[in-house]
Amino acid sequence: MDTKTLYKLMILYMLNKVSFPLSNTQITNFFLEKQYTTYFTIQEAINSLLTDNFIREMIHRNSTQYVLTDEAMETITFFSNKLSIEVKEDINSYLVEHHYELKKEIGTTSDYHRTTDGDYVVHCMVKEGNTNLIELNISVPLEHQADIMCANWKNSSADIYEFIMKHLMQVK
Repeated sequence: MDTKTLYKLMILYMLNKVSFPLSNTQITNFFLEKQYTTYFTIQEAINSLLTDNFIREMIHRNSTQYVLTDEAMETITFFSNKLSIEVKEDINSYLVEHHYELKKEIGTTSDYHRTTDGDYVVHCMVKEGNTNLIELNISVPLEHQADIMCANWKNSSADIYEFIMKHLMQVK
């Protein structure tokens, strides 16, 4: 098997082992951390998987995330035995070691759009599995404010969630 096919199978295997999408950055970081190949080679493999309809992309603000298609599931079933035990162990241990960070990154999203009256609505969300733990829509007058709020959401969402829960659950 040539190396490009190997990298594509590895990506499919990774996506099959998690119950949530993985971002381009998360997939790339695995390959770079384990020194399998270069950034550009992984991007080629991802693009090839998209073109061949083995993965589907979802774009959220500044993050592209991938999930498997039905065609990919058939391919994994048929070809997963082509991956060596060592490669599977590398992927499995990476996913176990980084599970919390991977899941948190994908589950915490923010974006904004301009309304018809010229304001910007910032949409922030934290998901756990299929459940939305918190979802906020906040209107601001300036685009740079919306941009700042989106940039800060990932690091502030846990504190904001805790604050809201604490104040809403108080018995008065």
